[in-house]
Amino acid sequence: EGSVTNMFTSIVGNVFGFKALRALRLEDLRIPIAYVKTFQGPPHGIQSERDKLNKYGRPLLGCTIKPK
Repeated sequence: EGSVTNMFTSIVGNVFGFKALRALRLEDLRIPIAYVKTFQGPPHGIQSERDKLNKYGRPLLGCTIKPK
């Protein structure tokens, strides 16, 4: 079953955290149709998430803070 998290972890892993790299940019990504079809989409949908948060008309953003 498709997972965006697992897909990106497989592609780049923790390479963005390497101190030896000064800059890195992922410029293009092509995902095979067979793999795309395994993605079920959000479990609740964007509208229910917006309703829960009472946030409309703007992007919903999130991040994880990790100690270095």
